[in-house]
Amino acid sequence: MESVNPPALLIEAFATAPGQGNGAAVVRLEQPLETHRMQALAASLRQSETAFLLPVGERWLLRWFTPACEVDLCGHATLGALLALGHWGVLRPGAEVVFHSRSGALPACLDPAAPQRGTIALPAHNLIPAAAPRALDGLLAERTGASCQRFWTSSLGYQVALLPPGTGLGGLEGLGSELVGPLRRGLVVMAAVDGSDPRAPRALGLQADYQLRFFAPDLGIPEDPVTGSAHALVAPFWLEQTGKGAVLGWQPSTRAGGMVCRAASSGMIQLLGSGLLLWDGILHLSPGTAGDGTLCATGAWAGWADLLPSD
Repeated sequence: MESVNPPALLIEAFATAPGQGNGAAVVRLEQPLETHRMQALAASLRQSETAFLLPVGERWLLRWFTPACEVDLCGHATLGALLALGHWGVLRPGAEVVFHSRSGALPACLDPAAPQRGTIALPAHNLIPAAAPRALDGLLAERTGASCQRFWTSSLGYQVALLPPGTGLGGLEGLGSELVGPLRRGLVVMAAVDGSDPRAPRALGLQADYQLRFFAPDLGIPEDPVTGSAHALVAPFWLEQTGKGAVLGWQPSTRAGGMVCRAASSGMIQLLGSGLLLWDGILHLSPGTAGDGTLCATGAWAGWADLLPSD
């Protein structure tokens, strides 16, 4: 049998320097791959998310997998998919594409002047005010010396804790292992950055307006290094608080990175970020109907067909 070797690469998304940002593996399929095969590949590649791209006519379908599960939305792997299409020569600088995903149509565009940079648009989910869990407030006070000022749940399923302005987030290492209940599905801890501090992070020509860290142990991600979906969730709050047309969100994880966030006319949030190619090559998959890592037409469209728009 002839081998099927889809191209694959790894982008360090939302990175400003090598070894930073969030690793996103991107696999370009030519035929649908079964869900459990993609999940096994994502577990082997061991990135926060692996993106699988499938062309159907003029459309691109996009799915994301953590090492443990498929997710409905992922920002950094969407940026990775955009930059991958540019690297493979499918898109030219300045070209636009729409990814069809479990979160709907996601417009994206390569920067016309910098091929390693691009914009993606993600849905703006609602923040819902709530009382901070007492155990979490105690954990954050112990780790940062500050208590929650405000707390929200969200329609995305993430919980969000706001700490006082200027609170350092460096003491949150390993927090994911101490979370319980719904917090384990996704917790954003954020604070405003002191704009007068000359050490404040900078990226893409701007100084950071806010910083956050994100933990999702139930998704197989104890801490996500730089999380586009989390920034898209909280960006409307920071745009309102600052009165600016664009804010720079920074994520001070061990692989720090940031992005520029602005409101899109569609009611979505547009994220501008850069990415660095770490490696590219091919995956060795064999056609057939059985065995790990094989392509199989029967049942492979499950999960893919739902992404196609009705028109």
